[in-house]
Amino acid sequence: MRRVFPHSLFVLVLGFLALAACKPAEPEPAPEPEVYLKAVVVAETNVILPEGGSKTLSFSVVDPGFSFEYNLNSSRCQIELICTDGSKPAEFSLVKVERGAEEGAYQATLKDNGTAKIYQQDVFLSILDGDYRKNSLSIRVRSEAEDPNAGKIITGLPIVYVNTQNGVSIQSKENFVPATVSIAGTETLEGLEEVSCSIRGRGNTTWSWPKKPYLLKLDEKAKIFGMHKHKRWVLLANFMDRTLMRNLVSMKVSSMTSLAWTPGCQPVELVLNGRHMGSYLLIEQVRVDNHRVDIGEEGYLLELDFHYDNDFQWMDKHGKCVQFKDGIPFAVKYPEPEDLTPAQKDYIKGYISEVAGAIYGPDFKDPEKGYAKYLDVDSFIDYWIVFEVMCNHELGNPGSVFMHKDKDGKLTAGPCWDFDWGILSFYTSGGNYGLVNGKAIWYARLFEDPDFKARVRARFDELLPQLETIPDYMDECKQLLTESAKLNFAMWNPAGDANMNGGQIINGDERLTFEQAVERLKGNYRTHLQIIKNNL
Repeated sequence: MRRVFPHSLFVLVLGFLALAACKPAEPEPAPEPEVYLKAVVVAETNVILPEGGSKTLSFSVVDPGFSFEYNLNSSRCQIELICTDGSKPAEFSLVKVERGAEEGAYQATLKDNGTAKIYQQDVFLSILDGDYRKNSLSIRVRSEAEDPNAGKIITGLPIVYVNTQNGVSIQSKENFVPATVSIAGTETLEGLEEVSCSIRGRGNTTWSWPKKPYLLKLDEKAKIFGMHKHKRWVLLANFMDRTLMRNLVSMKVSSMTSLAWTPGCQPVELVLNGRHMGSYLLIEQVRVDNHRVDIGEEGYLLELDFHYDNDFQWMDKHGKCVQFKDGIPFAVKYPEPEDLTPAQKDYIKGYISEVAGAIYGPDFKDPEKGYAKYLDVDSFIDYWIVFEVMCNHELGNPGSVFMHKDKDGKLTAGPCWDFDWGILSFYTSGGNYGLVNGKAIWYARLFEDPDFKARVRARFDELLPQLETIPDYMDECKQLLTESAKLNFAMWNPAGDANMNGGQIINGDERLTFEQAVERLKGNYRTHLQIIKNNL
């Protein structure tokens, strides 16, 4: 007998079967989140180590779930302290790492090794995660020879402190940043109370290098280190100069001559926004002023510069130079571009053309019609001697070559400026074979006059007793700069200039020690002085 299901029960069974068929599958467990080291974050980037003592530095890891072996005695230890070039610091060590109170927080203890009284080094806390390393921001570790509150460095040099408004960085050569400046003096050099100023970058090639040069513009004129009051001062970085004294020595040579003005200068330490930037040369900027380039309001200050990036410039076609075979580049530095009128532009271009025409004309030796009518010959002779003695080949490029003229006066050479590129470097100038500037700009023509050459020889002989004292002056500079050099070259590597110069170093001593570089500078100076004697 067949059993018959009630219709309602049949529908219920079908509904149950359909519901069972539509029920979603149980979800699989979510995978565990991947834990890896995203960053190493340090609580401070300036650490002062007391002599023979230690300092604890807090740091954390991101992702907090990341764990690593921080026992420094373990063969599997994953953390270390390394210099920015990958080496281990010699003056201090990482001696202990401990876990902090919160997840992902740690404490690292750094200890002074007692191997040096004065040092400063940039390092990273570096953690190994598998095959990859993560470095913290750079940490500047300094010995207690520096004041932990003010960043005072003990090298015997004055210390220039510049603090920009809100600590903003200096990014431009064109735009000034509001700031303050003060100077901690020495027993023999008076300091400067904090004053308002503005600061920007400066330089051409040198601005692109790691250690930056700067221009300071004070709100009010001030006397610095006994130099005349002025608003404008320059901080030269001397990045590629292993001796730190090429500009200093060159200005000393210039001051021995009768040139109207030589910029005063003084080696200093620079602390910018609390961070020691190394050894700098504070120097008077080339400006028209009755205590600098004294030509009055109606005079002209000219620069010959192969960079050819000035507001008003032109190429005088009479002469030749290394960079431009069909002329010499002139630019007006004073009057200022915004004050220079069309009439003034026409006048100075015409005057330079007239001067060059006389130099290269058939009567150029004639005292009434030739170059002597237009040039202050004594200044051109002394200017040439400074460039030649220092093997500065940029008189022929030309670069940072200055001339000036007051309203009714002759064209005068000077002032000397920017003597760091290739100075006393036979590698750059070939100064061990002969004269460096015998054919530089107008001088190639001037030396065709026997009277001019005789005057150069006589003036060189007159200056020679003073010039022969320069190696002793270099020794004085060495003593002055030794401690500063130790700190400076712990931060900056002059051999890095090769990266900006087609793979070639510039001065030839960038890979030497400071002491070796100074001895080389003295030797090259003596050698070239003898070559000048033999070739004039």
